[in-house]
Amino acid sequence: MTALAVPRHAAARSPWRTHLAVLALAAAFILALFARDAFAMAAIWWESSTFNHCLLIVPILFWLVAQRRAELARLTPAAWWPGLLLAGAGALGWLLGEAGGIAFARHLGLVFMLQGSVLACLGKAVARGLAFPLFYALFLVPVGEELVPAMQTLTAQMTSGLLALTGVPAHLEGVFITTPTGYFEVAEACAGVKFLIAMVAFGALMANVCFRSWPRRIAFMAVSVVVPIVANGVRAWGTIYVAHQSGSTDFAASFDHVIYGGIFFAIVIALILAIGWRFFDRGANDPWFDAGKLQPDAPRGARLSHVAAILLLVAALPVAWSTLVTAAGARAVPADIAMPELPGWQRVPQGEGRPWQPHFAGADRIRLAHYRDGQGRVVDLAIVLFASQSEGRELVGYGQGAVAPESDWAWTANTAAPPNGRAERIASHGVEREVVSFYRVGNIVTGSGISVKLETLKVRLLGGPQRAVAVLVSGGSRAAIDDFVARLGAIDRLADRTAGLE
Repeated sequence: MTALAVPRHAAARSPWRTHLAVLALAAAFILALFARDAFAMAAIWWESSTFNHCLLIVPILFWLVAQRRAELARLTPAAWWPGLLLAGAGALGWLLGEAGGIAFARHLGLVFMLQGSVLACLGKAVARGLAFPLFYALFLVPVGEELVPAMQTLTAQMTSGLLALTGVPAHLEGVFITTPTGYFEVAEACAGVKFLIAMVAFGALMANVCFRSWPRRIAFMAVSVVVPIVANGVRAWGTIYVAHQSGSTDFAASFDHVIYGGIFFAIVIALILAIGWRFFDRGANDPWFDAGKLQPDAPRGARLSHVAAILLLVAALPVAWSTLVTAAGARAVPADIAMPELPGWQRVPQGEGRPWQPHFAGADRIRLAHYRDGQGRVVDLAIVLFASQSEGRELVGYGQGAVAPESDWAWTANTAAPPNGRAERIASHGVEREVVSFYRVGNIVTGSGISVKLETLKVRLLGGPQRAVAVLVSGGSRAAIDDFVARLGAIDRLADRTAGLE
């Protein structure tokens, strides 16, 4: 009986049980406090094909920890004050993301707080033993779709070059490619970003699991990035080449769907694995780390209860601050937007031609009006009002602006910007128009997305008017647009009248 009692008492005295229980409670508190962001991340993993692979990362994290269980058992957990710095950085990052309407910053801040909880509750040695699982948790943050425009352009350029090498006449304009067979667009879905993001996560996992040498890890990661980009250009070229040879764009589209859907990129994954296979240098039974080197002596940690209490306080402070500041600057929105009457320009019904409308998801009010002057020039005026910005209700963000995702219109190039505004050219099936945009947020008028984010950040951190307004003028003639904008007068006054502040 005595022999059996010793292990039970030893288990009861083991610090692992206490420290893991405190860590579980702290993580549960943080996830409950930031449930909106946790559920938003999970919804993105489930609903967005770009991030479906993130659904696998959670079980992979548990698997990575389980792989290190034997070595971890030789370590002694200890509360560690510096872990609070990472949790504090996450709390600050969340606050900045909440203030600036940047979902990425909020999601990253949440992951940082959870990582900081591990460091604070389990200590330096255990955190070093869990270094890669903690790092790999960053792939839970859905980020990377911002690469779509750049990847569209790069894919279009690679495709155009390959078409020239294979003797297919092609004219490239932005993301549009014209051949004797037809008119092709390197759409967002064809940019290859989805596969690239998944391959970076896959490459990082393989680099840790299969390699010990850092030069080999870096080389494998480079292959995991470069090969998918090149392969996507080859796939886009193949689709247009098949259309050229068959004389049918419909056949090429179905061919691309089948190839892109599985076969082609399965081959790419197999190719990357084949390249790296012969260079794998981690044995199946190799230890993940040397516990003796990570923790040669018994640790003298901080008081766990004190560290845990401060950890919870650090997590709660940004939520309390954001709630108070936002409530202080909130204002009711007008029932409707009164579109301006301008001398020399007359309101007219929607004319002929391909219709255009900007896209601002979550806006409280959107109005679009059409004007014609004495010379017969026609422009469209759109005014968009947000009472305040929040998740899914940002003035500037992915999919927000002159062109809606998956719409008939596509961005082709930036053009000469007016003072305090931005200008861009968009096209749809050979029809082009320009759009001039102005953003009113806080106390500024700007065309810069970065300035919008910074000013939003300022008013949501320090207080001020929470309303945000976008004014967009579009038409086929830039001269007509500039004349119309001049007639509008001061954009800040127009925006403030729209928001009911004058």
